[in-house]
Formats: sequence, C-alpha cells, structure tokens
Amino acid sequence: MSNPQTEPVRELSEEELADIEKKFDEGAAVRKVAPGFSSFLRAVALAFAIYHYLTAGFGLPPDYWHMGIHLSGLFILIYALYPHRKTDTAFDLNTGALRLGGVPYLDVLLMVLGVMSALYLGFAWHGIPALGIEEQTFRMGNPNGYDLLFGGILIVLVLDIARRTLGWILPLIICLFISYALFGPYFPGILQHPGVKIKTFISSMYFPQEGIFGVTLWVVSTIVFHFVLFGVIAQRTGLGQLFIDNATILAGRYTGGPAKVSVVSSAFFGTISGSSVANTVSTGALTIPNMKRLGYPGHFAGGVEAAASAGGQITPPIMGAAAFIMAEFLEVPYTTIVIAAIFPALLHYVGVFAVVHLMARKLGLKGLARDALPKLGTVWREGWANIVPLIGLLSVLFSGYTPYMSAFCGISLSIIAGMSRLREPVTLVYAAAFIAFVVWKYVGGGFELPITALLVGGSIVATLNPQRRISISEMADTFETGVKYALAVGAAAAAVGIVIGVINTTGVGFRIGFMVTQAASNLGNDLAWLFTFGGYELFSVQDLTLFISLVFIALACILMGAGVPTTALYIMLVSVAQPALAQLGIPPIASHMFVLYYGVVAEITPPVCTSAYAAAAIANSNPFRTGISAFTLGLGKVVAPMAFVYAPVLLFVSSTGFDFIEFSYTASSCIAGVIALSAAVVGYWLAPMGAVYRWLMAIAGIIFIAPSLQGDLIALLIAAPAVISQAVARRRQTAVA
Repeated sequence: MSNPQTEPVRELSEEELADIEKKFDEGAAVRKVAPGFSSFLRAVALAFAIYHYLTAGFGLPPDYWHMGIHLSGLFILIYALYPHRKTDTAFDLNTGALRLGGVPYLDVLLMVLGVMSALYLGFAWHGIPALGIEEQTFRMGNPNGYDLLFGGILIVLVLDIARRTLGWILPLIICLFISYALFGPYFPGILQHPGVKIKTFISSMYFPQEGIFGVTLWVVSTIVFHFVLFGVIAQRTGLGQLFIDNATILAGRYTGGPAKVSVVSSAFFGTISGSSVANTVSTGALTIPNMKRLGYPGHFAGGVEAAASAGGQITPPIMGAAAFIMAEFLEVPYTTIVIAAIFPALLHYVGVFAVVHLMARKLGLKGLARDALPKLGTVWREGWANIVPLIGLLSVLFSGYTPYMSAFCGISLSIIAGMSRLREPVTLVYAAAFIAFVVWKYVGGGFELPITALLVGGSIVATLNPQRRISISEMADTFETGVKYALAVGAAAAAVGIVIGVINTTGVGFRIGFMVTQAASNLGNDLAWLFTFGGYELFSVQDLTLFISLVFIALACILMGAGVPTTALYIMLVSVAQPALAQLGIPPIASHMFVLYYGVVAEITPPVCTSAYAAAAIANSNPFRTGISAFTLGLGKVVAPMAFVYAPVLLFVSSTGFDFIEFSYTASSCIAGVIALSAAVVGYWLAPMGAVYRWLMAIAGIIFIAPSLQGDLIALLIAAPAVISQAVARRRQTAVA
C-alpha cells in the first residue's frame, strides 16, 4: 500500500533554495555592501580567480608569494563580506557612520593589516637592508621585530577569519593547541613538555614549510581552489543538470524511483562538487519533492538526499579538499588516492541505495511513470557538450600531470563549452586561446601528443554545443561565486596550519597516539576474558586493542566534527590517529582514509549536521529527525572505514598489495554486511521483520564488515534465523496473493 502525502508538495523557487543554501552553507551567506564597494569586491574576486587560473596553467610564483597573495585575497573578501557577529541584521546593508561602503572601519583596518602581514614575507624574503631585515635563511628560528609583529598579527587574524566563516568551534580547538605549545610544562603526565617560547612559536607559525604557510594552505591555494571553481563553472554550464537527468533515466522507473534518482544523481554530482550542502540543494530541489509525492515521509526524503550528498567528499575523481591534502601528507600521486577511494565510495552508495530500496518495498512505493522521465535522446542531444570538460580534466589528471594543470584544462574546456560557439565566430577566441596554449605546451615538451590531440579535439567539439551561450557577465558571476565558495576552506586551511605547526614542534601527535593505544590495550586486557572459552580465544588482546582504538578514533572524529569542516577535522585528527594506528600495523593510506571517512560521517551525525538541515528545509521536515534518517541511511559510510582497516586490499593500492581473489571475497563480505545492516535499519527485507530478527541482522552485518572466514561463518549463523523467517514470510505472502 502506498502512503500518499495528505498535503500538497510545493516546489521551492530559486530564491528560496538560495536562501536555504545561504543559511546552511558557510560559503553562501555574505554581508550586503554599497554598490561602489561591491564593484571593488567583484574586481578583487575576479582578479583572485583569474590569478589562480592563469598560474595553474602558466606556472606558480615562489610559495611564499603565492600563498601570501592567496591569503591577501581571503583577508579582503572575508573582512568585507563576513560580519564580526552573525546577528539577524548583520548581513543587511548599513551605510551609517564609521563604515566604508557598508563595511565597518574596524574591518577595513583588519583587512589592511591582514594583507600587510600576508605579503610581508614575500617582500622580506631576500631581506630589506634599509630596514635592517636580513634574508629569511638567517632569520629562521631567530625572528626580528618585524617578523614578530607581522607574524603575531597574522596568527590572530587567521583565527578571526576562520571564526567569521566557520564559527567558534575550530578557532577554540586551535587555541587549545596553541596553549599546549606555550604552556607545555604545566600539562600532566606524558603530555608534559618543556614548552615553546613565544618568539620560537611565532617563527614556526609564520615561516614556510610548517605553520600557516605550510602544506594545507599550499594545497588549497594551488589545487583545491581550482577544483572548487571547476565544479561551480561545470554546474553553471549544465553538467549538473545532465547528471540529474541521466540519473532520473537510469533509476526513476524502478521501485522508489525518485529516492534512487537522489542517490545516483548525488553520486554523479559528487564527482564535481566537494560541498555537501551545495550538492544537497542542487539535487534535492528536484528529488525531495518527487520523493514526497511518491509517499516517502518528509524526514526520510530529506535524509536520503543528505546522506547521498555527503558522499560527494569521498566520491572519486575530485572528492573534497582533504583528498588533495592526503596526497601531500602521504607523498603519493593524487591518482593513488582516487583509486583507493573507489570501493569505499561504492560501499557507501550501496548502503544508501539498499535502505532506499527496502523502504520503498516496505511502503509499497512504485517508480515514476514513463512519461515523467526525461527522454535519453533529448537529454544527450542538448547536453552532450557539457561532459567534454570533465573528460578533459580526468584525462589530464590520470595521464600523470599535476592536479592544478588538470583543473586548468577542465576550467578552460568549461569556458569553451559555455561561451564559444562555431555559429558565432567572434566567440571562438576562447577556444583559439586554449588551443594555442595546448600547442605551445606540446612544442615545449609539456604535453605529449595523445593528450594534446585530445584537448585540441575537445576544444573544437565543445564549440558545437547546441545550448544557449553564456555571456561574459554570467561567466564573471560564476567566477565570483566560485571564489566565495572557496573562502571558508581557505580560512580553515590557514588556521589549521597552526595545528600542524604545534604538532611538529611539540610531538603531541605521538603522545596522544600512545595514550590512545595504551588505553585501548588496557581495556582490551580487561575484556579479554569475555572472549576466552577454556583454551580457545575468540578474539585476541591484540584484536581487541585494534578494535577499541578504531572506536576511540571514530568517536573523536564524530564528536569533534560537530561544526568543524571535514578538511580541518581530517588534518587535526590524522596527526593523532596516524601514529596510533601505525603502532597497530595499519598501512598509512588505510589510516588516513579511516579518519577522512569519519570526518564526513560527522556531517550527517546529529546534533550538528548541516547537510541534513538544508535537506530538512527543502522537505519541510523536522531537522533532527532528518539528521537521524541521514545517519542511518549513511551506515555504509559508517562501517566502510572499519572494513578497509581490517582488509586494506579494498583500497587497491595499499602497501599490503592487491590480490583479486582476496578482494572479491572481502568486497562481497562487506556488501553483505551493509545489506544486512540496511535490512535491520528498515525492518524489512523480503517481508516485514520483527525486533529480534532486526537485532540479529544488525549484529551479523557488523561482523560481516570485518572480513574473515571465521567471522563470516559466525555472521551467517547469527543471521540464519532472520533469513529463514523472511523466506517463510515471503512464501506465505506469495501464497496469499
């Protein structure tokens, strides 16, 4: 029986969707300023975007200049657009006294100080004899007065822009790390250390290679920004809609069609967007109302979209910012991270898909009518050109070129697909410019012949795009939007650099890692008797220690993830988790992926789950219930990290090696576990399932996730009563029908 909604389902307007995105996405809500100042900020944003775009293709300046310029743009735009306090009226236009174009003079002063402190390092790198400033090499570890002044200002202002864009939680955690560095002698036990002098601390935080000008800001300014920009442009030029239409064609006509469309379209959309909220709003605007019309409860419809959209940060090939930082930490090519993420992402979507399917079966919901589905021929006849930029980006990325070169090519092809048309010869200047660049790179030995031919061919083919051409003004708006989306992640990256500096200076990561493994070992010893039967050990102390350590770290990820962006959370926790898990023999890539996944899980874990809240606003449902639904739907993402820690073969590229037979068996076991958990969550598999059988399926599912022949046999024995009862109940239903 279906469960139709008693109230009409209203689709939200573009303005209402934009308001929802502004409310829940830190990159979307900005202060209104006067028209003149707005023009200045638009010019800054466009210069910021064009600078990064061109340096990605033509070469980067020295790191200290590049990161200084990136930080300068962040300071100007964040202090202009983000108020000191987020009140109901803080974002309104206010041109009263003590304001410049609607921006308080205090914020203008902080903006100027921020730019000066960000650019000082570049100007003073080779010394300024007139001011008595020596070369940076001679000042490392022995900063002069100017270094201390600008370094101190930079530390304070970086924390402030992180607070303005992301709230108080992240800066407070970073302040705790700063306190640990400065007041080490006052900490108890193993955490005690001699302490870091304020002069040494500022030097460590300010000079490159560690601290604020370290790896996190380098990755964001050199790689992440470009992929954020590509995602925004690709969506604006039609790739996002192409994904949604194809997902509807693929999954719309099956049981629970709109919900499956949500899962598939979010998986597609996740390949170009690292923002869970943007993913939720973009795809949820269509899928959530359709799910409610079909009969899904509002909180479940919102939960489906939030859980599926949260997978964007773990979906290859682009993933989120954390994946690029992971590649730098592990010192491996980004393509290695992409390959390692394939099966875990698949496991996540299998889990969401299974819950959606079983819930539809339980509620008796059908798919969309054939006439409600987009026509495959029409969709591809109109939108085929939008796939060209993604093909170009992936081809360059997987051919061994740098991620920022692949992003440059992807953005260039997106501009051509959006703005160049063969039927309008003047607009071919964009295609001609990029073709000239590709040929220039080929002649200089930068590109090989196959990639040159592909990019030139893609540029020519993209000019045949039958869709409406995007104007220069519209593309400028898109660039500006892309910059605004990158502000929060840039502020987080700069601030979290302080954490890395503290960890490198004090060794606190190894200290906390030792504490985690020690506590897990003690608890494992205390619980070992529960799993010992005579001379037989079901689980050894070492097994228990590993499992308890993983649970501790997973809980830390989820608890700290309440309001902390995934990228920042990953950086902080991997510094602690890596030493702890390395002591337990876990391969580095498995431990890094473990932390990343639980950081993403925090996005759909109540009480702070912004993706679920955005989905609840679209679904007009209770936010907390929507968050609970999103969490249960995301069980595949919850259990997947445990699976690839116990079986690194699932990551393909682990140092333990790859064996196809072992992979096939392990993958099958994990998928069985996720499906068993999904049946337990929904309370339905072949027929309705009672509470006792749901518990049996849940326990069996968890045991399946840690693949081993012994564990799988135990899981089968536990699940057997539930499976037999389901088969009997289904046979009775069939007989009655």
